Amino acid sequence: MSMIERFEAMLAAGKDGALLRFGLGSEYLKAGDAGRAAVHLRGALALDPGYSAAWKLLGKALEKTDPGAAAEAWRQGIAAAAAKGDKQAAREMEVFLRRLGRAGPA
Repeated sequence: MSMIERFEAMLAAGKDGALLRFGLGSEYLKAGDAGRAAVHLRGALALDPGYSAAWKLLGKALEKTDPGAAAEAWRQGIAAAAAKGDKQAAREMEVFLRRLGRAGPA
């Protein structure tokens, strides 16, 4: 049984939570399914809007298909990370945002 199958089974059993949604988003992104990853990462953020790692990964999931949404996710993630004092996550998202800006319109 894959990690995705395990996490999906937990979700189906009613064990929803920000960490579970983050795990699902991460696994779907690794599997190349950015759309499903984004759905679960948004679910994680609905449960915990201050989850800076979820903002960071959501931006990554959206980067190729919707650069504007990716930039907005990273902006919100930077604010969430700053509010928690998570300087490293904020710096990483600032770098992603700058790189996205340099890439220009798709």
